[in-house]
Amino acid sequence: MAFALALLMVAVPSDCRTVALVTRVFDGDTVEAAGIGRVRLLGIDAPEIGGRFERPAPFAIEAREALQALVLHRWVRFDCDGARRDTYGRSLFYLSLESGEFINATLVRLGMARVSARTRMQRWDDLRRAEEDAQARRRGMWGERPRVPEPSYTLPRRR
Repeated sequence: MAFALALLMVAVPSDCRTVALVTRVFDGDTVEAAGIGRVRLLGIDAPEIGGRFERPAPFAIEAREALQALVLHRWVRFDCDGARRDTYGRSLFYLSLESGEFINATLVRLGMARVSARTRMQRWDDLRRAEEDAQARRRGMWGERPRVPEPSYTLPRRR
């Protein structure tokens, strides 16, 4: 297996397609990969987890858990398309599993992320179809109201 991965990495330009181990999942659209660093999933936007003192956006925790279940501690193929980095310096990639599953579209199809591409990309049609499917089936963020914490978790408002 290691030889096959090494061969794949040599056979394809390393700056645009590579295989790496996902070592950490930050939120529903950002991971850390060995040898690459922080990677933002290209063409999608998941709800934000927020900072230490902020409440996560609806479906942010669910999106992170979905991405963890799909890629954490797994070898993943990273493919680029267009811009290589975002404004925060993260690498921008499409992620795919060895099985061929397109992770970016899977998250959108589950309703855990939305399409956020500002320009047409190679995988635009795949992402749009996934979003239309999630909306039609009312999955995740396109479905019923998100879970809201019980009043005991919220601070009383001052009047």
